[in-house]
Amino acid sequence: MKTEIENITYDILYEKIKDNYDEDMLVKIKEAYDYANKAHEGKKRLSNEDYITHPLNVAYILSDLNVDYITIMAALLHETINHADKTKEELEELFGETVADIVDTISKINKLELPNESESSAIYLRKVLVGLASDIRVIFIKLADRLHNMRTIWALDPEKQKKKANETMMVLIPIAHRLGINYFKSELENLCLYYTKPDIYKEIENKLEENNTDLKEILNQMEDEISDLLIEHGLKFKIKSRVKSVYSIYTKLNKGKRWNDIYDILALRVILETESDCYTAIGLIHSKYHPIPKRFKDYIAKPKENMYQSLHTGIYGVGGYRFEVQLRTYDMDEIAEKGIASHWSYKEKGTKKIQSIMEQKLEIFRNMIETSKDDDNEFVTEVNNEILSGVIYVFTPRGDVVELPSGATPVDFAYRIHSAVGDKMVGAIVDDNIVPLNYELQDGQKVSIKTNNNSTPSKEWLDFVKTSHAKNKIKSFFSKQDRIEYINRGKEIIEKELRKKKLSFNEVLNDENIEKILKDLKLDSIDDLYFAIGTLRYTVGYIVSLTKDDKKTVTDALIERVSNNIISKINYKSNVVVAGNDDIRINLAKCCKPVKGDKIIGYITKGEGITVHKKNCENIKDKHERLIEVKWNENVEDYYYSDLAIEVAIGGNYLLDIVQKASIKNVYVESIKTKEYTDKIVYDLTVKIKNNVELNNFINDLYNFSFVKRVVIR
Repeated sequence: MKTEIENITYDILYEKIKDNYDEDMLVKIKEAYDYANKAHEGKKRLSNEDYITHPLNVAYILSDLNVDYITIMAALLHETINHADKTKEELEELFGETVADIVDTISKINKLELPNESESSAIYLRKVLVGLASDIRVIFIKLADRLHNMRTIWALDPEKQKKKANETMMVLIPIAHRLGINYFKSELENLCLYYTKPDIYKEIENKLEENNTDLKEILNQMEDEISDLLIEHGLKFKIKSRVKSVYSIYTKLNKGKRWNDIYDILALRVILETESDCYTAIGLIHSKYHPIPKRFKDYIAKPKENMYQSLHTGIYGVGGYRFEVQLRTYDMDEIAEKGIASHWSYKEKGTKKIQSIMEQKLEIFRNMIETSKDDDNEFVTEVNNEILSGVIYVFTPRGDVVELPSGATPVDFAYRIHSAVGDKMVGAIVDDNIVPLNYELQDGQKVSIKTNNNSTPSKEWLDFVKTSHAKNKIKSFFSKQDRIEYINRGKEIIEKELRKKKLSFNEVLNDENIEKILKDLKLDSIDDLYFAIGTLRYTVGYIVSLTKDDKKTVTDALIERVSNNIISKINYKSNVVVAGNDDIRINLAKCCKPVKGDKIIGYITKGEGITVHKKNCENIKDKHERLIEVKWNENVEDYYYSDLAIEVAIGGNYLLDIVQKASIKNVYVESIKTKEYTDKIVYDLTVKIKNNVELNNFINDLYNFSFVKRVVIR
């Protein structure tokens, strides 16, 4: 998919922007271009274009977003540090601190990329967002930079194409969506689909092309009929018609819809002068064409979270075809295409409020980055829930705007204001009414928090707070208390055990031995050692062995609940045994669902006993502090649940064959979900089995079916 791109020169860019900025601004933009042009002189891109064409295209793309002249300057200069060996200090001296800061940040985030397919997306996302968290204009430039790179990605080898497309889909498209910049989002989606799933893209494209002439003729006829209707009633408007994009059709097919069930491939957009004209027009359209039930959406009265406003409806139109019709004003249309960027450079009353909201959004990113360092899966979930989902806007008593995710409570609001406010809050008043702390705030409400210096958070708040920021602050408060408790407990354990062994505390833990122990265990302080013992990470016997240079194995460092750290051969009641004890609460992890026979490890969960994970579970790979050796109890038989994704070829219903095979193998099928895609069908099965031998035998038998492509244990 080699995208045709206009050969952008500075003269073309100048003609595009000359009416947007005053003379002084245009002079500074020209100075930035001249500097960049000289810096990149003689360099070529992989597409064999002069290197300066890239920053020119980025600036040209941004010129459609009403950005300020600083953004255009930074766009022209954005590769001078990475690709021309210029320095931030030099840029600051020539073009000012703001431009230099933006270019420097872009230079840093452009060095970051997904190292390989096995890396968690959250690692990359975290690094990118750290770079984004300083100035919203960095995001605009990064999106435009990636759009132009995706347009010329055909110059890369296929492996790099797919990698870059995956990065774009995972990180940048959700941000473009969240900012409402449909202008970027739609084209990036199509480009990413083409390079990640070229066969599916071409299949949909070919199907559209087969009917292209007929579809355009139907659209033109429908456009004429609606135009005549609106002209007849004296409305001024502009109308656009289009066939839905390949990507938008793909998403519907991917959700299980069949081609003939996609009713809104044909779409019309009517742009009118006023909001009341929009409602008048939709009334006229509904009076002439039969509306499709449940397809009317009023995003004018209730805008989407990214400021999108429009009326949506589905109708049966020309020839009985189904059409999606959108009606909006010219201002609404600009926001729909450009999102918040459409207002960024305007010197109007609402600008500071918009900028304030964006700064809050970036602050949410920063808080997540700082508090989610150890759990990439949790980080991705938090980003999806808080940044890429619905939001509400509430007000402080002074009228400041605070953005929160839908479902947020006064406790979330309090911690967003300041952690000290959250820690000391005792009540909340919303729109002059006292509300419970778990009350779900609504858009536009005024919130006041009541505090008491003697109050502390409650662990019950964790059951209803919505934001990760509030959860982390509450957990942090109790973690500090727990740490002190574990340190004291660890010290008591050492003193007690050393007395039993008739060893002197001061001799065993003298300065020299403490230094050696801390070095061997990579701990920072004696309190860290007490904490490790108090949390049962290390035994006192193991610590003593370190002072004598006779430590045994890493196993000795794990939690012991009996003196010899050997799992005894006793008839335990539990299906998993922990260090010779059958009185410990055991839970099988829901994330990896271990089955008897799998290699397992235990993780101490405060107040919840031991959670048993598969040893290769992603959720515990970096959590060494509270791991404990466990083993399956051979004397107990039980059933275990496992989730399987069975991918089969399209063309038949093979579910009965799979269920019959399970029955023969004494595998119990608890639940089944069917997902249909354009090139495959996936059966999600939850099965109940006795051990992993039974599970693996069942999977091997499934592969004997010719229609089974792949079986994955979730």
